[in-house]
Amino acid sequence: MKIAIVGKVHKDGWDLLNENGFETFEIENFDQKNLIKNLQDVDGILLRTAKITNEIINNCKNLKIISRHGVGYDNLDINSLNENNVALGITGKSNAVSVAEHVLTSFLYLTKNIHLSDKLTKEGNFREKSSLPDFFELYKKNILIFGFGRIGKEVAKRCLGFETKVYVHDPYISSEVIEKASCIPIKKIDGLKIADYITIHLPLSIKTRNFISKKDFSILKKSTIVVNTARGGIINEDDLFDVLKNNKIRGAALDVFEKEPPESNHPIFKLSNVLLSPHNAALTLECRKRMATEAAENIIYFLKNKKKLNLENLVNKEKLKF
Repeated sequence: MKIAIVGKVHKDGWDLLNENGFETFEIENFDQKNLIKNLQDVDGILLRTAKITNEIINNCKNLKIISRHGVGYDNLDINSLNENNVALGITGKSNAVSVAEHVLTSFLYLTKNIHLSDKLTKEGNFREKSSLPDFFELYKKNILIFGFGRIGKEVAKRCLGFETKVYVHDPYISSEVIEKASCIPIKKIDGLKIADYITIHLPLSIKTRNFISKKDFSILKKSTIVVNTARGGIINEDDLFDVLKNNKIRGAALDVFEKEPPESNHPIFKLSNVLLSPHNAALTLECRKRMATEAAENIIYFLKNKKKLNLENLVNKEKLKF
């Protein structure tokens, strides 16, 4: 059987597919015409970030599974996969720890302003440390987590280690589950009012687009820090820029943007109270190995040994009647 790897993945994924007897090849040109031409006879696709359109899926007559190298799947249409009886796998277990660590790194960077201390010291101004702006502790602060899936839970564990109070808003998770994790369930507006730190772990959908916008920002304390490692568009970027520019919140960290890559003249780039990264919160070496392996396993088990398949990774299992 033939497997296309669309985008760069760690060799551990390649090795696993090859060891299991699959014919594998890589596609680096993500132009739609090229994808239609090269994917039409594949049995499976291991997919990074390239966009797989309905037209591409409809031309893949042998396609049985697409396995995402990650957890989001907004670069393809789940309805089209269902109509064509194609399974969609995700790497649900792989990236939670890496993203959670990135969130805590962002909290600490923006709270401690450690880069300013580093700069002052390297410039020979050691004795002028009193000129530095105030910096703060995470201890006993209020953390608000939107979305309590695997990543949200890992973030909560780490925040609790700093003896913070962790509040969670997720209408799809029961209060019992949240409380069992030593966190406090809360309504969105109530959480916004008390939050010192906000971290977002929601999928992008019609319901979550602009989930935090001008009205929500008006509720926040001036000391609040907002972090988004989920998807661009969940936070309204124009509204975020306005509150950051006018120092209405302390700071923000974005690993994701409404348009990726963002325009080189994006106004938010000029601000000093924002920390930016190129959608790589999950891309530690350890995580890249795990994602490549788990994505490959989804394909292998779906095509050769369904008893070993992790059904939690199969997004459309109900539609496929698993």
